[in-house]
Amino acid sequence: MAAEGDFLMRYRAVSNKLKKRFLRKPNVAEASEQFGQLAKELKQQDCLQYAAFCDLAMARCEQTLFNAPGEALALTDAARLFLLSEKENRALQAPGFDEHLQAALNCYSFAIKVYIEMNQPVMAASLSLELGNALKEMNRPGEAIVHYQRAAELQTQQPIESLLSMGEMATCKILTRDYDGALSVLTEIQLMCQERGLQLPGTSTPVGAFLDIVAKCEISRVLLLMLLEPPPQKLLPEHAQTLERYAWESFDPHSQVTFLPENVFLLLQSVVVCEGQVSHMRINMSIIVALSQL
Repeated sequence: MAAEGDFLMRYRAVSNKLKKRFLRKPNVAEASEQFGQLAKELKQQDCLQYAAFCDLAMARCEQTLFNAPGEALALTDAARLFLLSEKENRALQAPGFDEHLQAALNCYSFAIKVYIEMNQPVMAASLSLELGNALKEMNRPGEAIVHYQRAAELQTQQPIESLLSMGEMATCKILTRDYDGALSVLTEIQLMCQERGLQLPGTSTPVGAFLDIVAKCEISRVLLLMLLEPPPQKLLPEHAQTLERYAWESFDPHSQVTFLPENVFLLLQSVVVCEGQVSHMRINMSIIVALSQL
């Protein structure tokens, strides 16, 4: 309680310096520095939520000074402190209303907005990814999807990073049992790799990281199609083409999928053939998740 009282007294003392007085302009820069120093001291004392409030006050000061980089940095620090405080509460199984998590979400959103206004989409995307990863780690994959999607949209100039963010989005859809949505995202990733990825001269075979991404998508798409078992009349052309590659009737050793190892190709072919013969076969959920994260 003594530490809390000392914090409140110092916080109010610095806040009072920002009040407008007759013929006297408040020293916002000094107040921002003092809020930052108080935040550091509170962080060392493991008073994370109080330190976060000081960082928020610092962000408001930096906004008044029209210092966008300083504002974004202070908002990011506050978001991370609120998130750490939420994780500590969960580790202790303390009752609550996710107030620290909501505060972290708001701080991340404002920081991302500031970076977008500064024309720094890479920094904004990194914060979206950081927030998505945190929510996924906290067993909230449904809430993480929108942040991975936002990161992918902000990474249009970095194709590899954008595809990886979309891959995380597909994984979260699988975790929430939205298999149709996951299949749609993985199909989009594969098409983007073919359109924007590096390819061997004279072929349509991707190379480097694009090859790994296409291979992972292919495995997950085949397994998802086996799980969903869409009727022929509802099977999209691209999905039908995928299954045909692994059917014995259309098997051609010379036209084997070039972006998959031979053993993986044969395993997938066995799965497709067995599924066609045994109608009650289902792919285990854990296998789908593991393969989608390869």
